[in-house]
Amino acid sequence: MTHNHQTEDYIVNSCTMFIKPKEYGNKVFSLIGEVEDEILSPLKPFSIIQKGCSYYGVDYEGRRKGTRLLIDYSRKLPILIEPINNIYTFCTASPENPKCIWFFAEHIKDYRRVSARETLVIFRNNQSHIFPVSYNTFNTQMLRTSHLQMKLMQRVEFSQKKLAFLLHGSKPSKASESHELYLNKK
Repeated sequence: MTHNHQTEDYIVNSCTMFIKPKEYGNKVFSLIGEVEDEILSPLKPFSIIQKGCSYYGVDYEGRRKGTRLLIDYSRKLPILIEPINNIYTFCTASPENPKCIWFFAEHIKDYRRVSARETLVIFRNNQSHIFPVSYNTFNTQMLRTSHLQMKLMQRVEFSQKKLAFLLHGSKPSKASESHELYLNKK
């Protein structure tokens, strides 16, 4: 694994596993863990997340509002940065909190409690790191992110079925009709 080259123009991508704050004197930088690399950025983690959303054509606030509409939470919301490559991220504290760490769900293989305030995270590339976040917080955030992914997938599948019906005239099944009624009530 290459270690710590610096960049100011980092863009979140499908190799990003986590972004955590790193203090340098009185400034907060970001240590970015990628599948094959670690990168240091002079930007704060939240700025990198906001910049990532903008790069993929949406603003962070829009993504946040979209998450709220889909899963109805109000704090520490998971964010869909880019849907085609399944780039979902979640935070461990309020995004403005200087200790907030961002994780990218697609890369998390497993996680375990180490102590009251620490969690061991095992990534899909078999790297593991201990992070200063409680197991309960980490687990709650993983579940919220899964909930967001599931809700979005259901809506995409529903619209694909509707399109297939319009294009091919095949009647939707009873299950998808009742699913449509359920979604329309929400």
